[in-house]
Amino acid sequence: MTEPRYASANHRPGRLHLNAFLMSTGHHEASWRLPESDPSWTSTNIEHLRRLAQLAERGKLDSIFFADGPGLRSDVGRRPAGSLDPLIVLTAIAAVTERIGLIATASTTYNSPYNLARRFASIDHVSGGRAGWNVVTTAGPDIARNFGLDDQPAHAVRYERADEFLEVAFKLWDSWDDDAVLADKANGVWAEKTKIHPAEHVGTHFSVGGALTTPRSPQARPLIVQAGSSDDGKALAARYAEAVFTAHQTLGDARAFYADLKARTIAAGRSADDIKILPGIVPVIGSTEAEALAKERELDELIVPEYARVQLAKTLRLSPDDLPLDRELPADLPAEDEIEGAKSRYTLIVELARRDRLTVRQLIGRLGGGRGHRTFAGTPEQVADAIQDWYDAEAADGFNIMPAVLPSGLEQFVDHVLPVLRRRGLFREEYEGTTLRDHYGLARPASRYATAAPGDPARPVAQARELEDARA
Repeated sequence: MTEPRYASANHRPGRLHLNAFLMSTGHHEASWRLPESDPSWTSTNIEHLRRLAQLAERGKLDSIFFADGPGLRSDVGRRPAGSLDPLIVLTAIAAVTERIGLIATASTTYNSPYNLARRFASIDHVSGGRAGWNVVTTAGPDIARNFGLDDQPAHAVRYERADEFLEVAFKLWDSWDDDAVLADKANGVWAEKTKIHPAEHVGTHFSVGGALTTPRSPQARPLIVQAGSSDDGKALAARYAEAVFTAHQTLGDARAFYADLKARTIAAGRSADDIKILPGIVPVIGSTEAEALAKERELDELIVPEYARVQLAKTLRLSPDDLPLDRELPADLPAEDEIEGAKSRYTLIVELARRDRLTVRQLIGRLGGGRGHRTFAGTPEQVADAIQDWYDAEAADGFNIMPAVLPSGLEQFVDHVLPVLRRRGLFREEYEGTTLRDHYGLARPASRYATAAPGDPARPVAQARELEDARA
């Protein structure tokens, strides 16, 4: 192995935050076709998912993460498509892990605040303070029809609902004071009623009266994660998010997003350090660069172009006939403002194709590894360099690690890339705390009924309440 390139480099204070994004046989859409893959290793095989979580914990990663959408993909021929409710999966994983954070995706468009707040508080209790919620608004007319709607709500409406949803959830997580339970046997008082606070919320989208059934959890509330990169998504993240999963192809784009979101977070009355920005990276790791590139090539050659073309056409709001495989994208694509689905991912895909002048076939190959996230093939040292380049350039606080193939890709990252990062002083040797907030260097939030600390997303709410009280 070569000497670490940055062995004595001066880097930003703090340490990388690394999350493992777990997906069936891996993030490359053709990973299930490899000889090493077992197609039964889908997201319904709980033992497979438990082993992956234990592997990530062996590497001392901050957290694991499961994506989710309440709808079956129409192209089930393309890759393993079955899935379980990720919140239930996290409870099963909590029982066989001790420290690693547990993050699940749940939609604000197709859930109610009371039920979802209760479920995440329950997971936080069950896991000893390791729960995180990836907040999504869920695009797609097919999913909308699963919930009795003719079409998806407009993009702006989905984010307006998400903002109010989080406002209600925060109220519910604060509805029990930490010391509400007295357990006073002598006087026959189990809890003090004045320390239970009904939500009493009446808003545009929700009306929620009572307090949560679940007492305040070890973290007070789950770590809030957000994944939208549109203007509406960034505005929501600046107000509420403590970690952001994002996708970028170039260092320049990543730096611009990082600077913009940190500035928005400060403008929202929080500290820039209270939000961690974690771009996705799909590493393909080999003992030599040639071996890594050969692995990547093998995967790309297993992509079925027609499946991918249909999905690309759906994303671009075109007919597959409008996308000949060996031509570039049409010149007259819709503008982002016309897209009611995932706006930022649409723009990323179009800009990637235009910038590199890719044919549809080439674009499909680039997207097959990580659906728009950055893919990188190289040795462990080269992968570590790619991660540190962005970290040192203030383009990332860490990364969402998306192994192209599972479990082998995660094993290679844990066993070969993490030691390089540790030698450079960039990643922990051992866990230094017990909760997910500990791993991310974030304080336990104060209740809105106490004095909220600077940087706490609840602080603006607490300040508004104090102002209302003073006026009264």
